[in-house]
Amino acid sequence: MKEDPQPPPRPRIYLAGPDVFRPDARDHFVRLAAACEALGLAALLPADGNEELSAEAPEKRIYEANMLRLRCADGVVANLASFRGLEPDSGTVFEVGAAVALGIPVVAYGVPEGSYADRARSALPCALDSAGVLRENGSGIAVEDFGQPLNLMLACSIHIAPTPEAALSKMAELLA
Repeated sequence: MKEDPQPPPRPRIYLAGPDVFRPDARDHFVRLAAACEALGLAALLPADGNEELSAEAPEKRIYEANMLRLRCADGVVANLASFRGLEPDSGTVFEVGAAVALGIPVVAYGVPEGSYADRARSALPCALDSAGVLRENGSGIAVEDFGQPLNLMLACSIHIAPTPEAALSKMAELLA
């Protein structure tokens, strides 16, 4: 008699974002992991430095643990909400770039409505120059204005969904 074959492994989804800094981070990740489970996905949670005891600096352990998780992922769902300013968390952006370079699909959530240029214009003194280029007043630095919600390198390389749950659903669809 043949034994039942093992079910195929569930796609592993690395959950990237500054959510690790939330006061309710543990509960937040429990909810996201449950949402993954409901979609037939397995959550890979970001490292928090408490994985194992080592003489090595905790920041190095966190980096290495997260890169290992990222390399093992079938997809990345990333919180790209503005973090401490107009841009997403730089660590999360690094992870998204690494995933894209590794050929791992990325779906983001938390992306503010409207264009990046509109957000910059409302937060910083800006004006159009004689050529119609939006520039910061004073410095003259151009503000990227392609009508995208994020920098073009992010906007052109990822999928964007309105909520974490929608992002996980989109990822399940992409990996199906």
